[in-house]
Amino acid sequence: MTTAPRTLVDLFDGAVTRFRDRPALSVRRDDGSLLAWTYGELDRRTRIAAWRLQALGLRPGDRLLTWSPSTPELAAAYFGAMRAHLVLVPLDLRMSMDAVEGIVAASGAAHLILGTGRDAPDPREARLDAFPTTTVEALTAEPDDDFPADWEAQVATWARPAPEEICELVFTSGTTGTPKGVMLGHDNVAASIATFHDIVPRMEHRIVSLLPLSHLLEQSVGLFYALDVGADILYVRSRNPRVIFEALREHRVTSLIVVPQVLDLFWSAIEREVENRGRAAAFDRLRALARRLPASIRRRIFGSVHAQLGGHFRLFVSAGAFLPPALQVAWEDLGVTVLQGYGSTETGTGTCTTLDDHVPGTVGRPPAGVHLRIADDGEIQFRGPTLFHGYWQDAAKTAETYTPDGWYRTGDIGHLDDGGRLILSGRMRDIIVLPNGFNVYPEDIENALRVAGIRDSVVLETSPGRIEAVLLAPGTHGLPQGGDLPGGRAAGITDDAAEVRARIDAAVRAANGTLGPNQRIAAWRLWPDQDFPRTHTLKVKRDRIRAWATVEVPLPVRAAADGPGAGRGARAGERRSS
Repeated sequence: MTTAPRTLVDLFDGAVTRFRDRPALSVRRDDGSLLAWTYGELDRRTRIAAWRLQALGLRPGDRLLTWSPSTPELAAAYFGAMRAHLVLVPLDLRMSMDAVEGIVAASGAAHLILGTGRDAPDPREARLDAFPTTTVEALTAEPDDDFPADWEAQVATWARPAPEEICELVFTSGTTGTPKGVMLGHDNVAASIATFHDIVPRMEHRIVSLLPLSHLLEQSVGLFYALDVGADILYVRSRNPRVIFEALREHRVTSLIVVPQVLDLFWSAIEREVENRGRAAAFDRLRALARRLPASIRRRIFGSVHAQLGGHFRLFVSAGAFLPPALQVAWEDLGVTVLQGYGSTETGTGTCTTLDDHVPGTVGRPPAGVHLRIADDGEIQFRGPTLFHGYWQDAAKTAETYTPDGWYRTGDIGHLDDGGRLILSGRMRDIIVLPNGFNVYPEDIENALRVAGIRDSVVLETSPGRIEAVLLAPGTHGLPQGGDLPGGRAAGITDDAAEVRARIDAAVRAANGTLGPNQRIAAWRLWPDQDFPRTHTLKVKRDRIRAWATVEVPLPVRAAADGPGAGRGARAGERRSS
């Protein structure tokens, strides 16, 4: 029996030994050329990066900022930093400049590894133009005259990381107040990856990476685990849907790691194509038929859709936010399995569905070694080797997040079904407590709206006992990282305002018909932009939406040409539901 790797460097070195000549990482550059590395070449580049990092004067324990689009060079920089015993501090491209400045200050970082290209960040915007910086390409470039002849032999003699050594500092906040840094050790991340082998099916994985490597889900599943099973990974730097679908076809993708919003955007593109061909009714009938058949037959029935995805697509791994059951069912009707995981930066793997047990509406069970309990107030709590080492320089905050008997408090509410699968109800802080004492979970109502035809909504209590829904207008979906997509809320809306309002009214009434008396929506309004405000991990910022919806003086919205309800004040979209 093979012993599970205790550190990420052990994991990587084992992958190189097994898969040295296989393709590992590739990316299409801005000029159209393809950069592609085998496992052996990636290994060499990690050692080049490690040597240069030490040559820069960085010492074990120093914090190293990384701020770059996903590329093979960035992955090499990650492993190079681990070989040099540095602590990675990933910055996300979607972070506000204030958040970046806060993280730089809080981490006490010594150096920045910066990406280049048209989609790379500009350090001047975060006042980092004078900060010690090396580009990711320069860090991993071929050795130059500064390298001694025996540099590889010297790197081979370096002490290896210990399992408990902190390898990454992930900041989960930073937009307001003091950023909160989660300290992750090799042991935490390696323990999470060990659980993935019991969750993700054994297969030849060809992955197109869409989430940034600064996202812990992409790192853990789309890089560390993927390399451990010999996957072939392609990075896509464009957010243009046409470019992404071309990459899926050319790479013959088998698996995608996504957050639910990305999974939804793909489905939306398929629906639009079906509607444009006038095949919506036939498509729905085929879905109902396929639902009763094996997955292999479903893929044949929807062969034209699968052809657009490369013809080999089998698996979504989704985490990071609530996955509407109807969205999971839609993809599985086409023969694509959707595995859903639940956890946080602090917990690593919490629970996950599996290939043999992926009931919609649940997030599965904890894998072996991870322990879960539901507290008396419904809070989900964890204990096990995947839990973080604490918050950076904040022992008091660390202590607050644990119960007296040592369980991590997630702040999430949930319950177990009859099969022991976890069902999420939402965040404790988002629960609506009505004047009669009844608890209402916004996610339950938002899912009812989705089933009724409202794809995106945020449910709030705008005054005591009054439940309202803030909605995105129909046709406003755009890929989450922007870039190549045109803005504007009216994109895709062809109906006039009266028709849109009538459709929304009907959907809200339909949702209310499935909800209990205490859950029903009293009114709705349209959000004035193309998408809700989101964190860099694509979670909706409910506080921003709540503040907008409850102001006494309505906020101005865009010009009338931007869509239904525009130009009439923030409350113009409101409709009362019977």
